[in-house]
Amino acid sequence: MSRNPSRALLLAGAMIAPATAGAQTTAPADPAVAPAPVASNAGSKRVYTPAEFARFAPKTAYDMLVQVPGFTIRVPQNGEVERGLGQANENVLINGQRINNKNYSGGDAGAIDELQRVSAANVDRIEIVEAASLGIAGLSGQVANVILKSEKKSSGQFEWNPDFRAHYSKPNIYQGSVSYTSKAGPIDYTLRIKDDAGRGAFGGPIYIYDASRNLIERRNEIYHSESDTVTISAKLGIDGPGSSVGNLLLAYSPYWGPTHIKDHRTRADGLDRSRLTDVRLDGWYYDVNADYEFALGPGRLKLIGLRHFDHEPTITRQITSFDAGGPDEGVRLTRDARISESIGRAEYGLKIGKNDIQLSLERAFNALDQRGKLEELSPQGDFVEVPFPGGTGKVQETRYEAIASLSRPLTSNLDLQVAGGAEISKLERVDGDLPPRKFFRPKGSINLGWRPAKGWDASLKLRRKVGQISFYDFLEQPNLQQDRENAGNPDLVPPQSWEIEAEVGRELGDWGKTRLRVYYHRVTDIIDVIPIGDGAEGVGNLPSAKRFGMESTSTFLFDPIGWKGAKLDMTLGFERTRVRDPLTGEQRAISGIRDRWGSLELRHDVPGTAFAWGASASYDHFTTYYRLTEVFRSWEGPFWFGAFVEHKDIAGLTVRADVSNVFNARHRLVRTIYDGYRDTHPIASFQNNNQLIGPIFELSVKGTF
Repeated sequence: MSRNPSRALLLAGAMIAPATAGAQTTAPADPAVAPAPVASNAGSKRVYTPAEFARFAPKTAYDMLVQVPGFTIRVPQNGEVERGLGQANENVLINGQRINNKNYSGGDAGAIDELQRVSAANVDRIEIVEAASLGIAGLSGQVANVILKSEKKSSGQFEWNPDFRAHYSKPNIYQGSVSYTSKAGPIDYTLRIKDDAGRGAFGGPIYIYDASRNLIERRNEIYHSESDTVTISAKLGIDGPGSSVGNLLLAYSPYWGPTHIKDHRTRADGLDRSRLTDVRLDGWYYDVNADYEFALGPGRLKLIGLRHFDHEPTITRQITSFDAGGPDEGVRLTRDARISESIGRAEYGLKIGKNDIQLSLERAFNALDQRGKLEELSPQGDFVEVPFPGGTGKVQETRYEAIASLSRPLTSNLDLQVAGGAEISKLERVDGDLPPRKFFRPKGSINLGWRPAKGWDASLKLRRKVGQISFYDFLEQPNLQQDRENAGNPDLVPPQSWEIEAEVGRELGDWGKTRLRVYYHRVTDIIDVIPIGDGAEGVGNLPSAKRFGMESTSTFLFDPIGWKGAKLDMTLGFERTRVRDPLTGEQRAISGIRDRWGSLELRHDVPGTAFAWGASASYDHFTTYYRLTEVFRSWEGPFWFGAFVEHKDIAGLTVRADVSNVFNARHRLVRTIYDGYRDTHPIASFQNNNQLIGPIFELSVKGTF
């Protein structure tokens, strides 16, 4: 279940922060002779040692990983949360093992978060390997395996990352983290406190036109949002007895997410007014993750347990005041949600000759218990409750999954991985009168990794995947700001897809590395907005969709042409999609997806100094979003430009200053609203937002102790 769609919706467009490169630390003794990272080849692996990253003066293992040429860390898109634990999905391992936990919107979880707590001094090497050569089901393409030293030093890391906006927003001064890692007997432990904070803001005109393009209303709107998720965590690791190993992660995360939207509306009919929308989101969640692996018979058994619970109360209040006087109009929506996930998983792995075999069994239980209340403002100024039965309910799913996988080399340069199994699940609206729905879904993958010649690598993967859904969509979720009702849908089911993906990579020697990824997905039961009931709309399933895309990722090093210490990271991609519109029956793109993107990041570590500087440019284009009574497209930019300067040794600290949006990218929305369903009703109005974001300034201070 997607953990936090409310925060994603309420803060959409608010976290407008530039992408930043990994932070660095103390400069090498002679940066002028520190070469760019160039891997040594050890069979099917590319191996990078800490010395390869000396020019970047890394503080953490993560700082090293982000500088590996041509390697891109895969992260979930659009806030996607994977279904259960299932097979591995991150393309990063630590000591050859996947991290067996999940990241619930900012929590301490996942390999990336783990590496941000590991001191660079404790890294032995980074290996880039082909996924098919590993005995870990679910991975494809190139995988980074970060090998840590067996004898770790006690170490602490801290970073402070404030940012400031020129317009509308309060300073974001609390973002940062402090962690300490040490050992007591056989137990390794890491203590950490971290604040994932963000500030979003824009403001300016919104124009409303009638069907004949006559201006009927001009709004001056200011949007401001804040988010803080403070995570206090402790991670314990134990070696022994014997070859047994275990881990325990305990984390508690209170969070806050107020949003304020204020506008004044000047109307052609003279009935001017103002509207204020306040959203209060103060909640907390906790996570408990544990795993223990030990020898059993000819192989090894790993037992994994996970518990996540989130209390997410949201209060949205909207008041409209009239310039001419008279009683205000308003509405208040209260939603008290409790979200939980419990997972138990067992993995048994053994090696028979050249064959790595893994058998896994998983049970997962997800639940949403929501209590909703809707109130309207009376002429006397009191909120009076009105019927809102669709806003209260409980949804839950119980799921069992069994997967078997086989990994083996076919030749000296060709590896095969095959995984197959199925899941059975029961999905139900507990408080309704509909019977539970039961499903059986096969799943699995075939993965080939090939090294056709020195400096080349290629992979091909065919996968059957079952996606995840948000239980919030089973219940009514009004959007007051956009005047949408969003009816609940008790018939929603997870999407399924056949996916084929191919990657090819080419090492360019001293010049860097380049990769190309091509993919095609055929999806059934894709999630979209559909008619529900009598004239309502909400999230549901469409029969099928297709997705085809390509992405190129490259790192170019300029040392060979005499520009010592300079490199360029470049990403270019596109995606073409097709789905049949539920109203018109015509083929169109999937709603609201990124279909074209690109980024350039230049970094120059100045030889003979502890200084670095750089610049970045990025572009993102999104498809039109189709609802039943409107169509719209919303974006920011689409071009973003930024620059940074960095000193890697100010009293042992790495200090970096960034500025983004230097050429004034704006917040845009173009919306067409119909009198009813858009296939049978005329256009009622048009909306055009063109609002100022302004430059964003960031400071990063990182150090160790």
